[in-house]
Amino acid sequence: MNGYDLVFSLGKKVLGGGGIVFDEAMALAALDDADTPILLGVANKVRETFTGSQIDTCEIVNARAGGCSENCKFCAQSAHHEAEIEVYPLMGEEQILNAAKKAETDGAYRFCIVTAGRGMEDDPDFDAIINAIKLVGKETGLNQCCSLGTLGDEQVAAIKEAGITRYHHNLEAGQSFFDEICTTHTYEERVTTIKRIKAAGLEVCSGGIIGLGETWQHRIEMAFALKELDVDSIPVNVLNPIKGTALENQERLSPMEILKTFAIFRLILPDKIIRYAGGREQNLGELMPLGLLSGVNGMLIGNYLTTAGRGVAEDMATLTGLGLNPMSLR
Repeated sequence: MNGYDLVFSLGKKVLGGGGIVFDEAMALAALDDADTPILLGVANKVRETFTGSQIDTCEIVNARAGGCSENCKFCAQSAHHEAEIEVYPLMGEEQILNAAKKAETDGAYRFCIVTAGRGMEDDPDFDAIINAIKLVGKETGLNQCCSLGTLGDEQVAAIKEAGITRYHHNLEAGQSFFDEICTTHTYEERVTTIKRIKAAGLEVCSGGIIGLGETWQHRIEMAFALKELDVDSIPVNVLNPIKGTALENQERLSPMEILKTFAIFRLILPDKIIRYAGGREQNLGELMPLGLLSGVNGMLIGNYLTTAGRGVAEDMATLTGLGLNPMSLR
């Protein structure tokens, strides 16, 4: 079957309520660049059919930066690296609240408190984070998310009671590639936290980073793992190599490969949120808006953890210019 027929055949299958299997996703990954625009269009049709034109926007605050004990090769916040970033302890409650109010003014639908570190099981900052979550819930109308690393049952219950509705915890990579990027904790530990969050009735935001040196097989393996875990929101980051990290010299993916990844993820996960995340500006450049016509229906707006975004106003203008509607709190 030629590429044109393959794309339309699998597109019709998904639009009809079916699902594609691993080998079919790999066949899409092998498409020539000449067929990729067709794939993007079909993925856009799947997105429109299953999730409509609304875009889930989220703004984050890096509430505690740097000094992380884990050795993830891509991360500027790892204590194992020598990236030149600002390192600081947990922000005060008012600082976090001010970041949330800015997000609300910016038009974000969701606000996420992020902290560097392995997890919260024995973290002395946890009670202060809970207080900040409650304060944001009291003073804003934002939907709240947080990204605090691994959690035990006690911490899961506490964030839920405080007002968190979705928890972020990336798989980062496919299981068979995970040990190539991190050895201080396991893939299974990440899955355990995700299952614990789902069991508590909270939504899960979990995805990963492409461009780490993984193969298409590793990438698609991650997508199917996210499907099996029934993850609600899938952020797809594109590696932006940062000086001082273990991957500072990693070769960048081509824009067409990045866009193809979004499209294939959409066909694997037709009714989920696939979220534009870090690295899109640096790796896609002027083609960045095309991602929103390749199956994407979520976006981080504002700045990232240690790098700047393109600006909220520009992101919002891109959405409306493409006929997409940022989800509204009102």
